[in-house]
Amino acid sequence: MKLYGALLSPFVRKVALAAQEKGMDYTLVPFRTREGLDPGFVAASPFLKIPAIDDGGYTLADSTAIVSYLEARQPAPALIPAEAQLRGKVMWFDEFVDTIHCEAGLKILFHRLVGPKLLKVPGDETIAMQGEAAMPRIRDYLESVMPDDGWLVGDFTLADISVASILRTLTAVGFGPSDDYPKTQSWYERVRARPAWQAVAAIEDAAPK
Repeated sequence: MKLYGALLSPFVRKVALAAQEKGMDYTLVPFRTREGLDPGFVAASPFLKIPAIDDGGYTLADSTAIVSYLEARQPAPALIPAEAQLRGKVMWFDEFVDTIHCEAGLKILFHRLVGPKLLKVPGDETIAMQGEAAMPRIRDYLESVMPDDGWLVGDFTLADISVASILRTLTAVGFGPSDDYPKTQSWYERVRARPAWQAVAAIEDAAPK
């Protein structure tokens, strides 16, 4: 399976971690080269959003859609529970990350790091500050729901993958786990200890900067 994207993206990392947890083979493919956008990526992602996959000719974009596909294709180990209430809570955390945590955090990331340092375009500090203003409530919420041990929703699930993925991304701009949020910090260290996380992190750390 080809996975188009870059692991700095929490959405791409989410898919890579899900595949790694399930023991599914994938190849990370840059979606952009010096010549422009990869034609395979363009074909797989009609609106040019990462991540996208090509699994033997089957193409799909959007991280949640892709993880849902992987879950159906290889149900074990389950990352999305079958039981209704557990399933609902897992999808809540995934949506919380996609639409609330990322909305705030990626304003900071883009306007302080990706734009000025990677794309060489000016950032807008006003927008970055809007994202920063939303972070205390988000971080307080996560701290309030973190378990003393184990995982967010019973077994290790997509909920843990999604939340940990955005926290790793935001570490680059000072909004990852911290000692100010000890339960979140302890939970994050448990995620980081998982072999799948370590494998994906090694790929990310080895990528050209």
